[in-house]
Amino acid sequence: MKKIKFSDIIKFIRYDMWRVTATEFDGFFQRLGYAIIRTIVIVARGFTSKNLNDTAKSITYSLIFAIVPILAMILAIAKGFGMSDVINQQLNNSFLGETNMVPTIMQMVERYLDTAHDGVFIGIGLIILLWAVYSFFRSVEIAFNRIWNVKNSRSILRQATTYIAIVVLIPVLIVCSAGINILVHASVESTVHTKAIIEYFQTDGAKFLQFIVVWILFTWMYMAIPNTKVRFMSALIPGVIMGTLYQLMQMLSVYLIALLSRTSIVYGAFASLPILMTWLQYTSLLILIGAEMSYAIQNNEEFEYEHDLNFMSRRYKDFIMLYLLSLIVKRFEADEEPYTAHELAIRDHLPIRLVNQLLSRMVETGILREVYVEGKEERTFQPALDTHKMNVGMVIDRVDAQGTEQFLQTPTKEMRAFWKRYLQMKKTHQSFDKILINEI
Repeated sequence: MKKIKFSDIIKFIRYDMWRVTATEFDGFFQRLGYAIIRTIVIVARGFTSKNLNDTAKSITYSLIFAIVPILAMILAIAKGFGMSDVINQQLNNSFLGETNMVPTIMQMVERYLDTAHDGVFIGIGLIILLWAVYSFFRSVEIAFNRIWNVKNSRSILRQATTYIAIVVLIPVLIVCSAGINILVHASVESTVHTKAIIEYFQTDGAKFLQFIVVWILFTWMYMAIPNTKVRFMSALIPGVIMGTLYQLMQMLSVYLIALLSRTSIVYGAFASLPILMTWLQYTSLLILIGAEMSYAIQNNEEFEYEHDLNFMSRRYKDFIMLYLLSLIVKRFEADEEPYTAHELAIRDHLPIRLVNQLLSRMVETGILREVYVEGKEERTFQPALDTHKMNVGMVIDRVDAQGTEQFLQTPTKEMRAFWKRYLQMKKTHQSFDKILINEI
């Protein structure tokens, strides 16, 4: 048996495992194994390249200012359900309860609620509250969009509806989980094993319901916040993993506080503040890592042949572009349903990232056009020109001319003359290997 060297492992992680497309795996377990390793590597690279630790610190500071207004809105919604005591109990059972900061925070929350009449906030307090909540969620959305490489943010109206939905969802889930506990408690009283079942739902069952609530919240957050379409499974997997880690971190909060109890010697009455900020920072970091994992799961195929594509020769790129174009033209002339990018990638085991790049380039240059076919979610591609007049030279010329040219402000006379002679040679399709550079 061949001995595996450390250098072989590094080579596999950096190059080899990215040179296998989704259609080339032998079976489900091989594909799953590759997907897991790739996802871990993508998340690790994203953690450093996107500075998730610094982003988590920024979000933490925003949350410090927004935590009271957010809790005020959550408590106001819970009061509407008549379940404000449930929220208070959940806060006392959380990390905040262990830091003894719940009474102080709740006093601030009550002051916010004192400015309301019949549940509606008024005056300057409303503006400050909404602005603090908006600023926090806006910073989170920017961080998520950066992870997903999304440049455009959603509209103000969509931002407002999304952020309000998140604030409303939290107390609703908490109330629902509490309601299930009460319902189960009441329904099992008439059964034979009443005592044992009630004890279960008061302990292990209640904890399990809390896990479910957190899973739903994290999953929905990973789907709703990025300004792009996130598939359900891409959000569910990190939602469950990070939601579980979050709950475990909550359970370990008692030991963390005991470990950091010596800070009271330095900070006195403010000892809880650095502990709270540390916990919020790691919670924010956990959420961001989950967002990076969601992106990695959904875009796993985008990283295939990544290193090779970065150093890909122009000749080989032109070859694959012309090959894809020939497939599209032949299918069009046969009057068959047009290809999608995914179908083209699967057909010849091509990296989807490269296929998307080349197809987009041909669309931008007017060689192809996008067509939406009924029954297909993805865009399809058809020739945008007469296929009988579409020759290789014309396609290459169009692609070569894509982008800005002659942008220099003060080109020399000699440079302008050289440019004209170069264009003339390309236009007449002269053989470049017969022309010396000093003859142009």
